[in-house]
Amino acid sequence: MEIYGLKTCDTCRKAIKALPAARFVDVRSEGVPEPVMAAARAAFGDALLNTRSSTWRGLSEAERAVDPADILKTHPALMKRPLIADGDALHLGWTKDVQDALGVG
Repeated sequence: MEIYGLKTCDTCRKAIKALPAARFVDVRSEGVPEPVMAAARAAFGDALLNTRSSTWRGLSEAERAVDPADILKTHPALMKRPLIADGDALHLGWTKDVQDALGVG
């Protein structure tokens, strides 16, 4: 199991603490492997972008109009977090539903 997120993100820290056997991947320094990102885009679409962040609010209209995959390559902190890969299953966020699906709820 892998948790993709930011080491400074409180929500990611909660997921890491609840899933100690998972490998944490900091998206700023390591990025998200292309196959995982492609699967996440297929599963979650535009929900993968955190449009409530200050980084998003700081983007120009032209920057926001770019393909979400390209935005995430340029600004990895804009990915909604955490993205959890558990075998072939992907989970986005740290909601009660995600926690229940992972057996930690």
